Amino acid sequence: MSGLRARQKADRHRRIIEAAAALFREAGYEGAKIEAIAAQAEVSIGTIYNYYQNKGDILGAIVSMEVNEVLNAGRGVVANPPANVGDALDTLLGIYVEHSLHYLSKEMWRQAMAISTQLPDSPFGQAYTGLDRALTEQIRALVARLQEIGLVRQDIDGPALGELVFNNMNMMFIEFVKRDEAKIPELRAAIRRQNRILVAAIVVCEESGADRRNP
Repeated sequence: MSGLRARQKADRHRRIIEAAAALFREAGYEGAKIEAIAAQAEVSIGTIYNYYQNKGDILGAIVSMEVNEVLNAGRGVVANPPANVGDALDTLLGIYVEHSLHYLSKEMWRQAMAISTQLPDSPFGQAYTGLDRALTEQIRALVARLQEIGLVRQDIDGPALGELVFNNMNMMFIEFVKRDEAKIPELRAAIRRQNRILVAAIVVCEESGADRRNP
C-alpha cells in the first residue's frame, strides 16, 4: 500500500507541476491562479497547498524538474565524452541550453531569477543556488574526466575551470532570458565562440601526446 500511495503522490505532484507550467506560459506567472492550476491538474486547491505554500514554490519545483532532467541527460556525456574537448563541452552545455525552455518560458526564468536574488536565504533561493551548484559540479566532473583521458592538461585547476565554464554560460543565459527576441541557436553559437578561446588554452597539444583516450 505504501508503494501505491507513493506513486499516487508522485502522480499528483507531476500533474500539478505540468498544469502550472502550462498556465504560467499561457497566462503569465502573475496571471495564473492557484484555482486554475488545481482545476487543470484535477486536484483540489487544498491538495496543492498540502504540497506548496505558494506559486513561488510551484515555480521552484518546475525549475528543479528542468535542472534534474538535464543533469540526468548530462551523466552520459560525463561518462563517455566526445574525443574532442570543444565538442565535449559543447555537447554538455548544449543539453542544458536546448532543454532550458522545455518547461519554462523566459518570463518564468526571469521570475525564478528574481525570487532567488531577492530572497537568497528562502527555501526557494537556497534550492535555486543548489541547482546551480549541481550543474557546476557536473561540468567540473566532465573536466576531470577529460583530464583523466588525457585531453585536458593536467596542470589546469579542473574545479576552477568547471566553475569558469558554468559562470560564463550562466551569465550568457541570463542575458538570453532578458531578451524575448533572443534565440537558442544564437546563445549556443555565442557560448561556443567564447569556449573556443578557453579550449585553446587547456587542451593537450598533439605533439605532447594528446591521444591518450584510454585512461
